[in-house]
Amino acid sequence: MIVVPTRILGIDPGLNITGYAVLEFASAGPKICEAGVVRGVTKKSLTARLLEIHLGVVEVIESWKPAAVAIEQLYSHYQRPRTAILMGHARGVICLAAVQAGLPVISYSATQVKKLLTGSGRAPKEQVQRAVQRELRLEKLPEPPDVADALAIALCHYHRKHVD
Repeated sequence: MIVVPTRILGIDPGLNITGYAVLEFASAGPKICEAGVVRGVTKKSLTARLLEIHLGVVEVIESWKPAAVAIEQLYSHYQRPRTAILMGHARGVICLAAVQAGLPVISYSATQVKKLLTGSGRAPKEQVQRAVQRELRLEKLPEPPDVADALAIALCHYHRKHVD
């Protein structure tokens, strides 16, 4: 039986830095196709940054043709509602890029990702990075944290898809 690899695009949305990771899953296990960041230039207007994020995600989707997009849900502390509103803009253009490509978009909370990878929904970033490093058999911790989070989100989707 031939196993067709599945590609998942994991995204950690941000207005200034959006982390992304394309993972391919086959019988040999997960493999990183590409991981990096899409930057919204901070000196430009909000709309210009949103366009940069959208175009960057479109480029990744066109290059790697993932089967699905897994993205982190928004979380905002009640004392910072403006942050949630701004992040919602970034998340919106990312979801738009995925839907325009005909891809399903699946959202995961940060606690859900952490719990699946480490066993604790309150795991610190370094513990998540180590879990990703171990699972993907990386020599070094994945950096920057935005990329590590995107890798973790893609891994979470893969595991959830194969457990549910």
